[in-house]
Amino acid sequence: MATRGLFSCPPGHFAKRLTAPYVPAMPILPRPVSPKSALSDLSDLVARPFPHKWPLLALSVAMTSVIIWAFYLDAKVPVSQEKEIIYVESWMADRKDSDIIKQQKADLAAYEAALEKKQREFQHVADRFGIDWRTDEVRNKARRLAVIAAVNKRLDQRIAEAEAREAGRAPATGPATGKVAHR
Repeated sequence: MATRGLFSCPPGHFAKRLTAPYVPAMPILPRPVSPKSALSDLSDLVARPFPHKWPLLALSVAMTSVIIWAFYLDAKVPVSQEKEIIYVESWMADRKDSDIIKQQKADLAAYEAALEKKQREFQHVADRFGIDWRTDEVRNKARRLAVIAAVNKRLDQRIAEAEAREAGRAPATGPATGKVAHR
């Protein structure tokens, strides 16, 4: 047996001619359906005296019309979104570290005020639905105040360090750790 290339198949084992496909080409409409047979079925349906055919016909036309009407209305709804403009604050290039930290402290106070206002709105909604929030609020408020006090204490320390550094009275500290940098 002779081998050719990668395959070890004797000659004559391959198809020599094209055969007919397993499934013949399908017509546009399936075999029992044609426009002529569809019209004859429709005329038979209209000619026979079925008492339920007219209400069902009206129901099918109404449901189809509602679906087409819904798509029409959906296509007319504008989906354009208003462009959001984001303003960026411009800062002086020679701004001091103490000014930056003071701004952070003011931003934190504004954030806390907005958060408390939003919490009051949600508390009114919770009251309307009968949700008990008061015990959780006391515990969470105590935690929040402790965290805010610690953050404000750290910001005050950083302000004092920055002002001392700006006045030339203290060595430079690292930005993230607050430790004295060795030079």
